[in-house]
Amino acid sequence: MNPRLVTGLLAGALCVTLSACRYNYVPLIPPQVEVRLPTRVTNATLAREEQQLRLKAQIDGRFEPGYLTVQWFDGSRELGTDNVYLDSAQREAVFRLDAPAKGAYRAVLSFGGVVLRQVELYEVSP
Repeated sequence: MNPRLVTGLLAGALCVTLSACRYNYVPLIPPQVEVRLPTRVTNATLAREEQQLRLKAQIDGRFEPGYLTVQWFDGSRELGTDNVYLDSAQREAVFRLDAPAKGAYRAVLSFGGVVLRQVELYEVSP
């Protein structure tokens, strides 16, 4: 057998076996993940101030400017709706509702058509 042929075969076999010990591809690096938390209502309080109900709410997180809407209820009866335009400069809203009688009041807050929070004030049994 030719020594060059033997050397070539040995070199070829050695290359094949040694290449199995190394990565033969570059692992993919995943793209940067951007976390986008949903819009949320924080510090929402519903309290009575003499003959009125006062709802104070603050929006946190990134959001497109839009209307924060409140729907007022006494038990299951809807009392009214109000809204305030919020953007990055104004993130807090205060709503008031005339309510001379005690009741089981609820205020449902929504932003962009999505219900975010319900706040309750029970002055009587529901």
